Amino acid sequence: MNFLGLGPTELIIILVIILVLFGVGRISKIAGEMGTGIRAFKDGLKGPEEEAKEAKEKEEKAKQVSDIEKSSES
Repeated sequence: MNFLGLGPTELIIILVIILVLFGVGRISKIAGEMGTGIRAFKDGLKGPEEEAKEAKEKEEKAKQVSDIEKSSES
């Protein structure tokens, strides 16, 4: 199994070097920021129709929750 022409041993060595250089805390912070950026990018690619559909679904779920809360109060 080669990834970009690198074997498993080379990939492990590179990952260990990155871990030593940046540390665990910094790597987790970088990964979290990358995830946030990817999510924002995907949201930016959505069209207005998809956004309206998602907003309508959220609205319907909120209404269902409020209806359930009202019925449980009785």
